[in-house]
Parts: sequence; structure tokens; C-alpha cells
Amino acid sequence: MQIIQKDVIIIGAGASGLMCAIEAGKRGRRVLVLDHADRLAKKVQVSGGGRCNFTNRDVRAEHYYSSNPHFCKSALARYAPDDFMAFLTKHKIAFAEKEGEQLFCLRSASLVVHALQQECIKFAVEILLGHPVKSIARPEAFEVMTKDATYRAEALVIATGGCSYPKLGATDFGLRIARQFGLNIVPFTPALVPLLFSERDAKHFAGLSGISLDVEAACRNHRFRGNALFTHKGLSGPSILQISTVWRAGEEIVVNLVPDTDILEVLMNHRLSAIELHNLIARFLPKRFIQAWCKAYAPSRPLNTYPDKELKSIAGMLHEWTIIPAGTEGYAKAEVAAGGVDTDELSSKTMEAKKVPGLYFIGEVLDVTGQLGGYNLHWAWASGFAAGQVA
Repeated sequence: MQIIQKDVIIIGAGASGLMCAIEAGKRGRRVLVLDHADRLAKKVQVSGGGRCNFTNRDVRAEHYYSSNPHFCKSALARYAPDDFMAFLTKHKIAFAEKEGEQLFCLRSASLVVHALQQECIKFAVEILLGHPVKSIARPEAFEVMTKDATYRAEALVIATGGCSYPKLGATDFGLRIARQFGLNIVPFTPALVPLLFSERDAKHFAGLSGISLDVEAACRNHRFRGNALFTHKGLSGPSILQISTVWRAGEEIVVNLVPDTDILEVLMNHRLSAIELHNLIARFLPKRFIQAWCKAYAPSRPLNTYPDKELKSIAGMLHEWTIIPAGTEGYAKAEVAAGGVDTDELSSKTMEAKKVPGLYFIGEVLDVTGQLGGYNLHWAWASGFAAGQVA
């Protein structure tokens, strides 16, 4: 079989892989990008509802989860949100800021992919789609075998992402390569993912699909404010997706259903009234929800029939609605995969494996997971940029 020599081989034509390819290409490196998919950057194409939530104005290490919370600092310091905004401006791609300092394209995410592709062309990066990797070896240089040829290079970059969006071809390929070369990994788990009701909660709340509440969701010492959306299986929406990344099976999630209201004060102010409990609370929460909630926890009757102690208990439950999810909706609905290649195995400045010179891991395949709001794509740009400077 034909052996083709390159300087840098990148496996994965997603956000991080293309950014790395561009930066390595700028340095005059002969770069090859291989991907088993038939289209470039499929996850970028669907991100942000097709508008690409490409970064956030406020990007800090605190927005990321990792076994080593300091690992991401170096790459983030060297590639800022302004850098990617400048890239889009250069390519005349309009963007705007939305809630939470999130930045989206005004038009299609495909424009971002096209811009990345144009930069690759400019710097003579070769991209081969529909080329799954059969095997990787390292007798001396890295040798990557596909159906058509064997490609050889001194530098190999793994940018294969995680297991989220399996319909787009996502796999754990990157973790298998890490294991092959003796690197430790943190197993993937679905993150930024809807949660499933327990059997008990499903009985009361599964019929509320489509209802949205502004809540504060908490798990351990993590708290997120935002909408919670009822689905026919459980809960979704920004606050729930955020908390799902830190939640572990069997743990409680505490939801403040009325974060801006002292509901005990409201109840006590009406404790002599004949108004029904669910009708009073319906001034603050959707009526269908509070009827279901009262049926589950506090059967509704006139306020003047409740002793003060019971009103205090009801208020406490509304401010601390405690649920134990049965699980998540899995990778099919997850926006990212948490876990990945153990960051202790890598240089935080270059993304190079300490034990295997010339081997790099970037993007979602690393044990660095961003919160909702453009942080994961920004990590792809920043980690790809870091590796592209040296590979």
C-alpha cells in the first residue's frame, strides 16, 4: 500500500481539528485532516440551533469541569473570544450577543464551517472526508492506515470529539487511541443532557410536556438559574442541562420553583383567605403545573384551613422541590460528553502527551467540559489553536 508523508496528521474534521489544521498550516507544515464523516464539522453545523453559539464574551476556567480545573487556563489565556470574533469579522460573518453573553451567528452555522474550510485551503491543508482510520501504529513516526493509503507523520493530533450526537457519527475512537498509547482516561458520560423522571415523578408530571418555569436548580454546591422545560420523559431547559453535567446517579436535585418570591410571606398574607392554595400559587407558576404539584405534595384547599406549620412546610417544598432523576436521556440528546483523556497525561500549553512525544489530543476528547453557552466550542478553538502552534 502507498505510504504518503506528511508533517502533521489530524484525525477529526470538527471545530478543534480544523482550527489546529489552520494554525499548523500557517507555519508551513504539510497538514492532512482525516475524517470518517462525509461532511465537515457536523456538530458545528447543528450547534446553537443551526446558528452556532461559537463562544461567550465571558470565558474563564470556572466555566469548565475537569479532574484538573487548572488545565484549561493556559489555552484559554492564549485564545480569547475576541480572537474568534475577529476571525468571523475577517470573513464578513455577522454575529450578535444573546442572553448570558452568548455569541451566535446571525445567519447559518454553515458560514462558520465554510470560513474554516477557506482558511484550510489558503494554507494548503489537505482534507479527506469519508476516510475512516483502520489502525494507527508508531514504529518510528506515526503511521495512520485508511482504506486507500498509509499516511506517515511525526505529529498526530486526535480531534475526534466525544460520544454526543451519535447520529452524526460520534464514537469513543479518541479514547481507544489514548488507551493504545498507554494514557489514562476518564470514562465518557453524557453532559448538558435532559434528565428523566423517576417512576413516582413521572406519574404526576409526565403530562406537563411543554411547560417552562424560571427556576434555580442545585446539586451539591452547584447552582444554575434559568428555564426548566417539562418533557414527556422528564426535565430539560438551560438550568437542567447545566446541572446535569455535575449530577451523578442517585443524587438529589433541589429546584427553587419561585426564586424571586418569598412564597411563605405570600401564603401568610393570605392565611385568613378562602382562596384555594393552587389558585394563589398560580399567580406565580403555571396553573397546570401547580395543580399537578399540589396533587403530589399538598392537596389544595382554602388557605384559611391550613395551620401555619403546614403553610411553612408547603413554602419550603416550593423553594426546595427535591427530585431524584432516574437517569439521563443519554448521548442521543446530550450536547457534549464529559470525561475524556486524563489531562494529567498532557501538557496544558501544547496538548501533547507527556509519555508520547508528537501525540496531541484536543477538543471534546479531553477531560474538559464547558458549561452551556458557547464554552465548549470555545474550548475547541482554544485547544486546537494551542496544538496548532507546535504540532
